[in-house]
Amino acid sequence: MTTASVTPPPSTPAVENVVVLGTGPAGLTAAIYAARANLQPLIIEGEQPGGQLTITSDVENYPGFAEGVMGPDLMTQFRKQAERFGTRFLTGRVTKVDSSKRPFVLHLDDGKTVKTSTLIIATGASAKWLGIETEKTYYGKGVSACATCDGFFFRNQDIAVVGGGDTAMEEATFLTRFAKSVTVIHRRDSLRASKIMQDKATKNPKIKFVWDTAVEKINGKTAVESLSLKNLKTGATSEMPVTGLFIAIGHEPNTKPFRDILKTDENGYLVVEPGSTKTNVPGIFAAGDVADHVYRQAVTAAGTGCMAAIDAERFLEAEGH
Repeated sequence: MTTASVTPPPSTPAVENVVVLGTGPAGLTAAIYAARANLQPLIIEGEQPGGQLTITSDVENYPGFAEGVMGPDLMTQFRKQAERFGTRFLTGRVTKVDSSKRPFVLHLDDGKTVKTSTLIIATGASAKWLGIETEKTYYGKGVSACATCDGFFFRNQDIAVVGGGDTAMEEATFLTRFAKSVTVIHRRDSLRASKIMQDKATKNPKIKFVWDTAVEKINGKTAVESLSLKNLKTGATSEMPVTGLFIAIGHEPNTKPFRDILKTDENGYLVVEPGSTKTNVPGIFAAGDVADHVYRQAVTAAGTGCMAAIDAERFLEAEGH
């Protein structure tokens, strides 16, 4: 009697060609391009697979979706496309990268290690939050951290922005294109923003300011209807009716495991060579919001993901891969 032969599953290579960190638009686009170049990429997905778009409701500015698309649905399509071309996925969080020799050695939080010839870092950046219980409850239901993403939804409405730096002034000024009024809520009695940004905001007739004040609670049945405020000098409380709240107190790039080996700017964003995704370590590339504090859009992140994969492919080719 003969037995049927069984094809064993593909074994994990001792050294990966390309490892991608992150499963947002940048990471998944990098994987799609790397897979189509027959590089058999491995994605290590962290604590929030799909990135910030997985907690975003309507996405109306991503090309190709005339009627808009839900953020989680968009990322599901990205992932399916990456899987279709053979991308493999590993759940874990990289805590350390040994770049002292090639191949690079990635240390994961569960004790595993992964060796790779090239590395694409697409771990993104996380919006800083106020730390109040209700802000996550209403995220995508009136609470946002991106005016260029969501401002369109607040046409002719009264909305608020929290913050006092350049980001807050930029967000507030941009939102006046859509909103009836924009109220900037700031914990201090003066702004930290640059003078040019302050002047632009204070001269805008649609923008008003509430000083020395913190947001204590966000209220509403199914979406934002009002904010509970507290004056930090007098202790007086009040309620402000708004339908939108934009948190603009900055972003934190997810670069902590790499800061001892890769060059960063003063805010922790990875520095890449102009016109490329190359970092200061040959063979390590950065894509998306982890290296972009200016645009922070899904479409620009996807674009740099494509660039990173091509940069990695050319790097390997130059080494005789």
